Amino acid sequence: MEVGSFVALGDSFTEGLDDPRADHEGYLGWADRFAGMLAAQRPGLRYANLAVRGKMLREVAEEQVTQAIAMAPDLVSLAAGGNDMLRPRADPDALAEQFDEVVRTLLMAGCPVLMFTGFDPRFPVLRLIRGKVAAYNMHLRAIADRHQCHLVDLWSMSVLRNPRAWSADRLHLAPDAHRRVALRTCEVLGVPVAADWREPWPSAEGIASSQARAWLAARRTDMRWARVHAAPWVARRVRGVSTGDGVHPKRPELLPL
Repeated sequence: MEVGSFVALGDSFTEGLDDPRADHEGYLGWADRFAGMLAAQRPGLRYANLAVRGKMLREVAEEQVTQAIAMAPDLVSLAAGGNDMLRPRADPDALAEQFDEVVRTLLMAGCPVLMFTGFDPRFPVLRLIRGKVAAYNMHLRAIADRHQCHLVDLWSMSVLRNPRAWSADRLHLAPDAHRRVALRTCEVLGVPVAADWREPWPSAEGIASSQARAWLAARRTDMRWARVHAAPWVARRVRGVSTGDGVHPKRPELLPL
């Protein structure tokens, strides 16, 4: 697939949280990393990233799709619905219908679409939505098959089930996991790369010497997560605010990388 221009749409996953840039000016993330890998094979690649943290699928459709179509890119990536899944009343079937409409809109405008499934949530509490995410993913695979879209199946990436793939909030990927997703994306699109996303994680240092100690360490981590990350998230939902309020796309124009 010849790609000379690429536009990324979505939420915090595609914006790049929690993968800070070396200059600490914002975030890198899988999309920036993929664009860099693609540019190594396609000199002159133009790239835009319209993703903003906290966005629901409806907001991605309303705020980002029209901008992407106006740029007439060779490839549009679409990863959305994760924030919807975190809501108690999320309906995977209805959400999939919205997703299908976005894909059809992009395709009718002549924009090839690269899709992503949701992750396999394994952490405590987040496991409660695992069934909904699985159902949503089945719809996404059917949509990709129906419209002949490229699909990156994040659920099947076993390396992302390792706790080290995740940042402290358990919702966003750690830097090396973003790198692995970029490599997987290259594989799906047939972009040559030297590294392998399946490479095992390095041996962990400082592993607890007994199962009891490991269990206690895990529970302390769970308690800290609930206090530092889960409680503020719930508070924001109650207040009706989002981490994306007032945040603008980090790369709003289709420019050479």
